[in-house]
Amino acid sequence: MEIFDNVTRIVKDDMSVEIKKGSKLSIAAACFSIYAYQALRGQLDSIDELRFIFTSPTFVKEKVQKSKREFYIPRINRERSLYGTEFEVKLRNELTQKAIAKECTDWIRKKVTFKSNVTNENMGGFINVIAADSALTYMPVNGFTTVDLGCDRGNNSYNMVTKMEAPHSHEFIRVFNSIWNDENKLQEVTDIVIDSITEAYKENTPNFIYFVTLYNIFNEFLEDISEDVLPNEATGFKESKIWNLLYDFQKDAVLAIINKLEKYNGCILADSVGLGKTFTAIAVIKYYENRNKTVLVLCPKKLADNWNTYKDNYLNNPIASDRLNYDVLYHTDLSRTYGKSNGLDLDRLNWGNYDLVVIDESHNFRNGGELSGIEGEKENRYLKLLNKVVRAGVKTKVLMLSATPVNNRFNDLKNQLALAYEGNAQLI
Repeated sequence: MEIFDNVTRIVKDDMSVEIKKGSKLSIAAACFSIYAYQALRGQLDSIDELRFIFTSPTFVKEKVQKSKREFYIPRINRERSLYGTEFEVKLRNELTQKAIAKECTDWIRKKVTFKSNVTNENMGGFINVIAADSALTYMPVNGFTTVDLGCDRGNNSYNMVTKMEAPHSHEFIRVFNSIWNDENKLQEVTDIVIDSITEAYKENTPNFIYFVTLYNIFNEFLEDISEDVLPNEATGFKESKIWNLLYDFQKDAVLAIINKLEKYNGCILADSVGLGKTFTAIAVIKYYENRNKTVLVLCPKKLADNWNTYKDNYLNNPIASDRLNYDVLYHTDLSRTYGKSNGLDLDRLNWGNYDLVVIDESHNFRNGGELSGIEGEKENRYLKLLNKVVRAGVKTKVLMLSATPVNNRFNDLKNQLALAYEGNAQLI
């Protein structure tokens, strides 16, 4: 029995000696990397066969519910590891992936069979090497990668691997053989693995690359979407005047904002001047008013006429037929406790009764004062918004509009909203 610390003595060097011409390998591991093949290519090309078991469902339709705990290497990472894991980025950056993938694919077609665990049962990882005069087992191994072979450090504090010879290795060989032949536990996925590795070196059209990129950016988001966070079209907001005045990119923004507000309670719309943030926000307001929600708009005083026009019964109001009914106040009103503002009596105003607050020109929504607001210190507007509106009364959602990029001021408010909601305010 020998122990490799994968620092001074690494598994790859020992396997280079132990894997001989005509050897038979059997590996149970969470993932397979073409760069592990590259590290042992000289030896692996001369073996008789390799049987590989993915120890968790990989390249198969999982029967386990998504909410249940998976093996500690997530499925999406297990499958992508074919082209190199996150710790093999240095190898990926050498731009040799196509050549290695092609060589590995040719070798797999001749020598390798892949099967995947299709059960909920946990399977440990190990490598068996059977030669004419020896039978060895290396264990434990997480994946067949350059990290597990000791070529790269990865993020392991330690990566100890034990090598066992016969007769101790015979039990691991027996266990592997019994599982390998159990059709109730394993499903062959060799062709799927070959097809996946082939993608790394075949020529693809720009359109295909574009759609694959979109898929990888949004696939998990799309899986997580539920009717609870999607805009409810039964409210009729898509039949409104404001909706039909929007451009397609604004409609996309409205749907995305509603999704973020329903899921996270806060959202920032940061867009350039002239791209219609106000109309986008009004469409969001219309959606919530159709759901009988109360809405407050906070804006600089110079913009109040615009917001009032869109809700009043004026001839120059292009969306008068939508009969909007939100309240309009100024940024400075948060610091006032009495008097009238835009027709509202501030000392009687129920700040905590608004379901949605829209803050226009939110990049200017700031002033001095302590952030804590404890022991009589002056609260800035961030905290006044949280204490007077968000934390008081109903569960309030916040939409912030800005013509400037997100900066530290936004991050301050976003962090405050996160504390208020025990979640986060999302950026669109």
